[in-house]
Amino acid sequence: MSESNILINDARVMSKGQVTIPKNIREALGVATGDRVTFIFENGSVRVINSAVYAMQKFQEQMKGQAEKSEFASEEDVTDWITNTRRGENAE
Repeated sequence: MSESNILINDARVMSKGQVTIPKNIREALGVATGDRVTFIFENGSVRVINSAVYAMQKFQEQMKGQAEKSEFASEEDVTDWITNTRRGENAE
């Protein structure tokens, strides 16, 4: 992240440990009322990330290399597989 992309803001911790995420940070995270965030504590720092984004990142890490094992060499191979699977399901 370049210095021009850095957002810095602070917030007060309330009696129940609650913190209001500043509007510019919520917008940067892509979170709105009712969304979830994930807190990651590492090396003395905390990162806050949109939980949906974090879940997708973890899923991608877990699936890394699986396309090659399934002999999907391109997006077209995946698209063809999906199309053929749907045709098979609709034929039933």
